[in-house]
Amino acid sequence: MVTIQETELKEGILEAIERAKALSKPILVSEVQQINHIDPLSFFSAGRATFFGERFFWKDPADETFIIGLGICKQIQTDLAIDRFTYIEEEWRRFTKDAIVYNKYHINGIGPLMFGGFSFDPYKKKTKLWSKYDDSLFHIPKFMLSEIEGQAYLTTNVVCTQHDDRTLIEKVGAERNAILSSIVESTCVGNHTLLKEIEVNPEQWMNTVNTIIEELKDNPLKKVVLARESRLFFDQPVQIEMVLSQLLKLQRESFIFAFESNGDCFIGASPERLVKKDENTLFTTCLAGSIARGKTVEDDHLLGETLLNDEKNLVEHQYVVDMIKAAMEDASEEVTLADQPQLMKMRDIQHLYTPVIGRAKEHTSLLLLVDRLHPTPALGGLPKNKAVEKIREVEELDRGFYGAPLGWMDYKGNGEFVVSIRSGLIQGHEASIFAGCGVVEDSNAESEYVETKIKFRPMLTALGGINQ
Repeated sequence: MVTIQETELKEGILEAIERAKALSKPILVSEVQQINHIDPLSFFSAGRATFFGERFFWKDPADETFIIGLGICKQIQTDLAIDRFTYIEEEWRRFTKDAIVYNKYHINGIGPLMFGGFSFDPYKKKTKLWSKYDDSLFHIPKFMLSEIEGQAYLTTNVVCTQHDDRTLIEKVGAERNAILSSIVESTCVGNHTLLKEIEVNPEQWMNTVNTIIEELKDNPLKKVVLARESRLFFDQPVQIEMVLSQLLKLQRESFIFAFESNGDCFIGASPERLVKKDENTLFTTCLAGSIARGKTVEDDHLLGETLLNDEKNLVEHQYVVDMIKAAMEDASEEVTLADQPQLMKMRDIQHLYTPVIGRAKEHTSLLLLVDRLHPTPALGGLPKNKAVEKIREVEELDRGFYGAPLGWMDYKGNGEFVVSIRSGLIQGHEASIFAGCGVVEDSNAESEYVETKIKFRPMLTALGGINQ
């Protein structure tokens, strides 16, 4: 069992209550403690009884950063479409401006931190599917476990108001101790069975692909990404912990995330970083062009070589490189990237991949980069605005958070966002999984359909729909 010593949180809460009275507004107190290792999935599971619907989970591909949040001490959200990235950033700065923070460690991903994301297109008519998520939604957790390069830290966040008193100290302490004392080594066993899968209007989707192929001829539009949905039905509620356990086992080389909201859970294993900010260094990824993995080493190598020399996929990849390079050059003093793409091999699929590094200009913020980069041509198309308008017009699916920026930002402005592909939305006994592909002038609807089937596989497998 993890035990917490007497800390500075007590005096911080008392000071914050007085500050809240003086300023007539809530004040955040945040305390970071270095602790012994806790299994991240076990910490997530320990919050189920008290904080179900208020949890998040994050892991990077290198296993260097795990961030798990339990409870919500503050939400920052908006359904505004205009300037939504600016709005979220300004609200975050306003919330942390007068905060009392006890953090002696110079490490990203600890202390006050917000986790969440943005919908793919706030102008798209919202459906019941995504009714539990605002178009821009971020949670600041009550309790957060961060494991950074093998070292564990516990952040406790408390919002104090002018109406609080010292009984808040005991309440927070009891709540924290209850979580820590309930942690047991995670043993996730699948307790649900897939009853049926219904692909949502696949014929109509292929007809739309064919229509777009014709429209792209002699048209300033070069590429439109079309996504579709498959709906899964289970015999009992899907256990989020079990799905995470499967993703951690089968998709370890990906960004693995889960973001609960009001009982629903958006979850996935994305290979695609949108942008990372570490002080003044920026990292992003060009990921476009894909092919299946081979059943043998020889087949896999042959498929990889085919992808590296396929004109359609190379052109599609270059669209992404050109757009991301331009966006990074606007925000960076210098930008470094390779001349040729390489292969990124995942469990079920391989992609063309070009990493990009930049040195940020002064005052370049993480969410400014998220705004500029979303959506990349890999998820929207080219030119960006015209492609998104076309998607809004012809796509049946309400993408919600699928294909959109999801990630975290700490109070120092550092953080990381992914393009939330290879993902699904779990809703009790049911779930939706999503996949898309880039349609260009020489696309083939049948081939694009097969590609989406491959892209469904990571989530379908994790949910128990495909045997490993």
